[in-house]
Amino acid sequence: MDLFTTKELQSLFDKRLSPCVSIFLPTHRAGREIRQDPIRLKNFLREAENRLLSLGLRPVDAKDYLLPAQALLGSEFFWRNQDVGLALFLSEDFFRHYRLPIEFSELAVVADRFQIKPLLPLFAGDGRFYVLAISQNQVKLFEGTRYTVSELELKGIPRSLTEALLSENPERHLQVRTLTAGGSRTAQFHGHGSGAEDSKEDLLRYFRQIDKGVRELLKDQRAPLVLAAVEYLQPIYREASTFPLLLDGGVPGSPDELSAQELHRCALPLARLHFEKAQQKALAQYRELLPTGRCSTDIREILTAAHRGRVEFAFVPVGVQQWGIFDPGPAEVTLHRTAEAGGEDLLNLISIYTILNRGSVYAVPPAEIPDGAPVAVLYRY
Repeated sequence: MDLFTTKELQSLFDKRLSPCVSIFLPTHRAGREIRQDPIRLKNFLREAENRLLSLGLRPVDAKDYLLPAQALLGSEFFWRNQDVGLALFLSEDFFRHYRLPIEFSELAVVADRFQIKPLLPLFAGDGRFYVLAISQNQVKLFEGTRYTVSELELKGIPRSLTEALLSENPERHLQVRTLTAGGSRTAQFHGHGSGAEDSKEDLLRYFRQIDKGVRELLKDQRAPLVLAAVEYLQPIYREASTFPLLLDGGVPGSPDELSAQELHRCALPLARLHFEKAQQKALAQYRELLPTGRCSTDIREILTAAHRGRVEFAFVPVGVQQWGIFDPGPAEVTLHRTAEAGGEDLLNLISIYTILNRGSVYAVPPAEIPDGAPVAVLYRY
């Protein structure tokens, strides 16, 4: 699985070397269905090639345009290392692909801008969360959504207490004797006593290294983090942690004994509670500030404000589009009844601008938009 950050979103949003090809596919981690995934991609590349030809590209140029994606078709390693969704983006001298924990609907788009809307669940108010599973012998980090969970590759994070302490002082040597606390064993080093304070100090150093690595890895994320660890380790890790969205509670017990799916099942209620509280708080704030002029349901006004970074949070309807054109220079908005040439989904654009300016987006059923409006926001000022 690939970590998709707001920097990646910004990069795709800024890329305007037309034509831009966006392809989204559901993929599989195991089973016979794996063999069907490259076949589906091949079909979509053929569809994208036909659209490029219709835009006036010569056949040889259209084929060259898609060569980076074509190269993936024969890679058995690539297709055996998928998540549940694959997103590919191609334009002139540009190609990126992402294996993501989103169950995409099949989609291929050739337009003036990359299609980003299928990625918004990664950034919406109930999109994703992380689970940090730690013990004295093992560290794992997972990214979860409501339906999926995937393990992230760790970089700059010690994999065990032993690795952390030896990285601080390679001259230290493990003794045969171990300490036992809360049912887990932890190695003791020469120069340390067997007291609880010595053990806690070692754990704090270990956890501070983990915290530093987690913060660096997730520095562009605004998603909550659930801690999974035995009960006596949890308060020690919280003492060491500086991660701003580490949730209260946590998953108790040894995470070494749990699969990724079991960790996801245990952590999901905590993440859901966090998302529900955040959305309820946003809705209450919207209603409270409605008389002050800081709230709006005017899509023309909202689009300009979102572009300028004024939107604190937005309630956006799921499965609804408002087509039109936004010209940020003169801040002009033209609304269309249908998807016309040169237009785009303006609700999608509001969501992207809000996220890129570090606001929050709550994707809700249309009936749950405040005041029955097509979109509702709270301005920062």
